[in-house]
Amino acid sequence: MGLIINGGNAKSDAMEAIQAAKTGDFALAEQKLEESDKALVEAHHSQTSMLTQEASGEDMKVTLLLVHSQDHLMNAITFRDMASEVVDVYKKMAGVTVD
Repeated sequence: MGLIINGGNAKSDAMEAIQAAKTGDFALAEQKLEESDKALVEAHHSQTSMLTQEASGEDMKVTLLLVHSQDHLMNAITFRDMASEVVDVYKKMAGVTVD
């Protein structure tokens, strides 16, 4: 469940970053991108824990929930990357220097 919860939080934070940038609140947009990154780190910890268990010989059943959680994480990562680009576009449109 850590993958699903943290993946969902990461995606939501990334979406909030885009919404903040859309209104010109670039400080909030950057804050939300950072929060998204933190949620992704937590999701990766969950994923690493499962991978470590399987690598240690513990049998891991491939369930619909496991597949869904991995899908959720991958979508969150992709969305986070895209959100960063969208925030940069809004910054450029506003005349703000992009790193």
